This record gives sequence, C-alpha cells and structure tokens, in this order.
Amino acid sequence: MQTRTSAKRHSHDDAPDTAEAFRRLTSMPAGPERDALRDEIVEAWLPMADRLAGRFRSRGESFEDLRQVAALGLVKAVDRYDPERGHAFESYAVPTITGEIKRHFRDHMWTLHVPRRVQDLRNRVRTAGQDLSQTISGRRPTVTEIAEHADMSEEDVRAGLEALESFTALSLDAELPGSEDGYSLSDAMGSQDPALDTVVDRESVKARLAALPERERAILYMRFFGDMTQSRIAEELGISQMHVSRLISRCCGRVREQVMRDVA
Repeated sequence: MQTRTSAKRHSHDDAPDTAEAFRRLTSMPAGPERDALRDEIVEAWLPMADRLAGRFRSRGESFEDLRQVAALGLVKAVDRYDPERGHAFESYAVPTITGEIKRHFRDHMWTLHVPRRVQDLRNRVRTAGQDLSQTISGRRPTVTEIAEHADMSEEDVRAGLEALESFTALSLDAELPGSEDGYSLSDAMGSQDPALDTVVDRESVKARLAALPERERAILYMRFFGDMTQSRIAEELGISQMHVSRLISRCCGRVREQVMRDVA
C-alpha cells in the first residue's frame, strides 16, 4: 500500500499528502496492519525530518546522529498527532522535530563539545582563579578581580566561569551534598510532563491567532478549548453549522500557512 503524494505545492516541496492515511490510522485497532500504516507514514515524512536535521549541521554533532534524533521526533509527532484538531500534520511535526533536536543539544552536547573560544576562556579563568587563590584567603576571587588579573572583560569571565561549571556532567546516581541516606539526584527529579509537548505548538500559533478577527478567535476558542461541537457553536452565534465549518477551515488554513512561512 502506497501513501499517495498530492500534486499541489506544500510549504515543503517533498511534503506528502497523508491526511487520508492519518484518518485511517486513528480508526484502526492496534495490530500489524496499523503498525505497517504507521511505518509508511513515518517513511513518507523522513525527507522533511532529514532537512530539519540539516539545519543543525556544523554544531559539533554528526549529521547521522542528528538524522536519528530528527527521526525520533518524527515518530513522536506521528504517534501524537490528532487530525481531528483541524491542523495539518506538517504544522505539528516541524516544531516537534525541531524541539527534539534542540533538546538533544541541550541534554547531550554541551559537556562534550565546547567551542574553541569558550575552551580558551575557561582555561584563562581557571588559571587566573588558581593564581588569585594564593593571595586571597577566605573567599573566591570576584569576577572583577579575575578580569583584571587575566586582562579579560567581565563578560568573558562570566562565560568562562559558566564553562567551568558545565565542563563535567554529574551522574544521576551521585549522592546529593549533605545527604547521608544515599539520596541521589535521580531521586529528586520529576517525571516528564506530557503537557510540555504542546508548548511549542501554542507559542507558534499564539501571535497568528491574536491577529484573527474577534468572531473567528471566539469560534476557534469554543471549538478547540471549549470542546464545543460545530452545531452548538452555530446555535450560540446564531449562524448555520455549515458557516461555522467554513470559518474553522478557513482560519486554520490561514494560521497554518502563516506559521509554516515563519519556520520555513
């Protein structure tokens, strides 16, 4: 079974038309057939994921690793996408994949790949701190003292100090300072909040939604935040259900196009 590719132009030229495939996916029970369709959708969108990964080249990570991270973000987007919410998969997948790549750099790269300039600042700050510690007792050297001693700006000193603090990673199994019962950092960490995955989406559309006329904003709010049916909205506003449907489709399409132009 092949996912049909639409001939119309998308914001990304290689974006396939998988709307029908997603509708079938949401209605299928768990099993091999559903898994096969899910894999087919993921494969259809991989070129877009690869291109998003390519935007992060030359940042100290191999492109193959970035592709894998982007593919993971794509799988998450496919699994979490709800076509009933009224927006295209692409508008949901792009911030999801980009967020996954950025989290990868945040969580894995800083302690492994430090820019050469920051390495130099770190070394100069460390050397100056060691020199000053021999003449200053009872306290740590201040930023100003290190800057004067090393002939650096205070801004560069702060960058070097931050690099010193981030140079090594603390094991999650390491015992917390002052703990005598084996309490580790991992014990103090909470679980992942699934609601955070919607933050990127909401921030992407916030400005565009605010620019809509008041009635259109009210209709979208009632539909997607008030969970009201189109018929109920029509009764509330004194218009036809068909008119409500057209307004929702038009507004969602307009916001989607504007957001995709922003991220392209």
